[in-house]
Order: sequence, then C-alpha cells, then structure tokens
Amino acid sequence: MQKTQPLNAVVVANHTHSQVKWMTCLMFFVFAMTTDAVGVIIPEVVKQFNLSLTQAAAFHYVPMIFIGLSGLFLGQLADRLGRKKIILFGLLLYTLACVAFAIGQSFMFYLLLLGLCGLSIGLFKTGALALIGDVSDNAKSHTSLMNRVEGFFGLGAIAGPALVAILLTYDMAWEQLYLLAGLICAVLLVIAWRMDYPAYTPQQQSSIWDCLVLVKNPYALGFSLAIACYVATEVAVFVWLPTLLQQYDGQWSLLAAHAITVFFILRTVGRFLAEWLLSKFSWTILLAWFSTAIAICFVLSMLNGVAWALWLMPLSGLFMSMMYPTLNSKGISCFPRNQHGAAAGLILAFTALAAALGPLLMGIIGDIFGDVRYGFYLATGFALLMAAGLWWNHFANPAEAQLQQYHH
Repeated sequence: MQKTQPLNAVVVANHTHSQVKWMTCLMFFVFAMTTDAVGVIIPEVVKQFNLSLTQAAAFHYVPMIFIGLSGLFLGQLADRLGRKKIILFGLLLYTLACVAFAIGQSFMFYLLLLGLCGLSIGLFKTGALALIGDVSDNAKSHTSLMNRVEGFFGLGAIAGPALVAILLTYDMAWEQLYLLAGLICAVLLVIAWRMDYPAYTPQQQSSIWDCLVLVKNPYALGFSLAIACYVATEVAVFVWLPTLLQQYDGQWSLLAAHAITVFFILRTVGRFLAEWLLSKFSWTILLAWFSTAIAICFVLSMLNGVAWALWLMPLSGLFMSMMYPTLNSKGISCFPRNQHGAAAGLILAFTALAAALGPLLMGIIGDIFGDVRYGFYLATGFALLMAAGLWWNHFANPAEAQLQQYHH
C-alpha cells in the first residue's frame, strides 16, 4: 500500500492503479477500432446505399459531432457523479449501439447508431481521462501514461481497418466489426464494474456549463486551440490522402495503396517511443521540433507534388505521434483533479469539432478548385500555425507555473 501526494492523501493499492491503467488502454483500443475504420467503410456504404460522397461523409462527421457535444456538455459528469458511474454508463451505451448494427439495415438507422456511439465515447473517454489524473503522481507521469494510452488507441486504429479489409475479402459484412467491438466492450463493462477505483470525492457544485466556463480560461483555451490545429492537420492525412494518391502513377503503387496503414503504424510506434523521449527531453522542445518536422513534410509535399507526398505524408505520422496525448495531458494537468472531467470534455469537444470541420473544409476547397490538392494547402496552413504556436510555447512556457501548482 502507498500514499498518493498530499493533494489527495488517500491510501490506494498499487494493483488498483495498474488495473485502471490497463482498462483505460483497452477502452481506447476498442473505440479506435470503429472510429478510425470509417475511411475503409465509407466506400462500402456508398455502394450499399447508392450515396454521394457528401452523404457518405456523415459516417465520419456524425460520430465526431456527438463526441464533441458529449464532451462539452456531459464531460463534467465525471467530476460530479464520479469516474466509475460515467464510465459504466458510457460503456453500456456503446455496447448496445454496436450490437444494434445487427438489427436493422438502413443508412439513417446506421447514422443514429453512430450518433449513439459518439455520445457514449464522449462519456467514457472523459471519465477515463479524468481517471488517468487520479492514478498519476505528477504532471510528467500523467503525460507519459497519456502517450501509452494513445498508443493503444493507435493499435486499435490499425486493427479496425485491417479487420474490415479481412471481412470484405471473405465477402462478409463490414457491420461485423461493430459486433466484435460490442463484444469486447461488454467484457470491458464487466471488468469496469468489478474493478476497484482510486478514492475520489465527487464535485457537488459542478453544472452542465462547467466546460463552457473553462473556455474563458487561457490555459484551457490555449491547449484546446493547439489541439484543434493538430487534429485538423492529422485528420487531413487519413481522410484525404487516399484520394490525393489516386493521382500517383509511379513504381511505388503498393505503398500508395497502403499509405494510411503505414501512417497509422508510424504514429503508434512513435507514441510508445514518446514515453522514453519524454524522460530525456523537455516536452516543450519536443513538441516544437516535431511540429516543425510535420510542417516540413506538408510544405515539401505541396511544393514537389504527389511523388513526394507518397513518402512524406505517411512519415509525418511518426512526428505526429506524441503531439495529441502530450498537449491533451498538459491541458488537463493545468487544473485540479476535481476539474479534470470538465477540462477533458472541453479538449475533446475541440478535438471532435476540428476532426469534423477540417476534412469538410478541405473537401469544399477541393471541389471549388477542382483538385483535392488545394484542400491540402489549408491543412499545410494549420501545420505551419501549429509549429509557430509551439515554438512560442517553448520560449514563453506560459503553462509552467500552472503545471507546478497542480503537480499532484
């Protein structure tokens, strides 16, 4: 048995912390299986229901919008009701929504279920992110654990599209991916129900507006905007890169066909490496250099065309790997534990909004100018803006005092 830091001096068993960490990793793995398989599912949905690309794009932005709304308005429930209740409810809702894919077969029914999936992910993800704060001794270990958890998200992002590809190869329905995710989630639900949680005193004064009130906070808003820039850059790759690479006619056509898989693999490898890197270097300098490398990948791809984009866009995944979990962790760590749910909810809302709007704006610009490449100019602008902001963050380090204050 050991005591946590004085801010939350409660005796907690070591194995409880270990259980919580593993359960959180598995939760991120399972929801990534479905959210990041959308790019592979959309072409099937287009054929199945005879849809336009704009209609089919709803498969991507409907769950994202609901994740954002859930994080924004329900994220504070993790502070108010406690972590366990919100995680159990979110997992139960997600399990039911996934299993319901076996019941009906209509486009609107699927969109309804995807909305429910988004709502439930917003619930159990904010609960899980708040829980990471409860089992972290300080801001550094919080960031390290966040990178590991997002590494498991990365593994799910590789497994989901791969499973869909296998299902389609054997003429099986893509909907079976959701049934499998529902089954795994049902097991997680039982584990989450039986598990011990670190002691936490619910925040009695919290309200549905807590996340919105945090927008006025410069730390919450600053990290949320940095994350929005990053997400708009990242999502550009895995939503639109396959379309851009259709113009490629060189000798590396196999790489062009699997560019997104390479991107996801490099992003995941980088996240597990990030734990080691963060133990050696300051997080501010790492993010500044990595964001610069991402911007260089985008700028060179735009200047030199699709033959360069084929290599540089997937490579950018390696530099993107630690950006999101580190920014997310630092944004949440700027607040006391009883506000971690609200902070996680606000950041999640900005994440989902950027993930929905970024690709949509790219598509609109691509349509106006008649080539998806023009959409990537917008994403390159986001990458340059992010790099400039993170170099300023390194030299000014505005959040350092705040992070020290809640160095639990």
